[in-house]
Amino acid sequence: MKIFEKSLLSSLILAMLFNFASFQTKCENISEKVLRIHILANSDSKEDQDLKLKVRDKILEYAKNEFRLVKDKNEALALSEEYKDKIKNVAESEIKKLGYDYKAKVEIVNMHFNTRQYDDITLPAGSYDALRVIIGDGKGKNWWCVMFPSICIGSCEENSKTDTVFNEAENDVINNKDKYEFKFKCVEVYENCKSWLSGLF
Repeated sequence: MKIFEKSLLSSLILAMLFNFASFQTKCENISEKVLRIHILANSDSKEDQDLKLKVRDKILEYAKNEFRLVKDKNEALALSEEYKDKIKNVAESEIKKLGYDYKAKVEIVNMHFNTRQYDDITLPAGSYDALRVIIGDGKGKNWWCVMFPSICIGSCEENSKTDTVFNEAENDVINNKDKYEFKFKCVEVYENCKSWLSGLF
């Protein structure tokens, strides 16, 4: 291969790597501004899966009232920590009401999520802080969504708008799935590899 062709190829590879790195940085900035919610069922039985959804509805109903004035992710995290016991009580009250004796565990964790679409919004794969609710043994299929911004808890309209949380470049990423579909897949592969490697050490 001629020197010119080698230089051109090297330049193209560097440009692609720079472009991906820039997109990856935007994705990481997005994850730093989001608080997810993650609920695990006791098992995959139909009864336990139905119970998970009923517990979910009660928690979201509670969160709608308590989190309606949250302005940023740090405030959402602080409230989640403050109300962990209350959320646990809400979950266990519904569990008991429906005739089960499972306990619930509520914790704040940082965990890996794959790329996920919520209506017209797409959140890239990455490590996100999350409010996690574990019902019983927590061995069933999970349900997850977003506590902040309030995509899933139906908070007041003003706080539900992602343009008050994300900057223009970040909003462009989360609102244009088709435009960035290939990059989303690349980020997901990268984040999955990173998550797998971190589990080895």
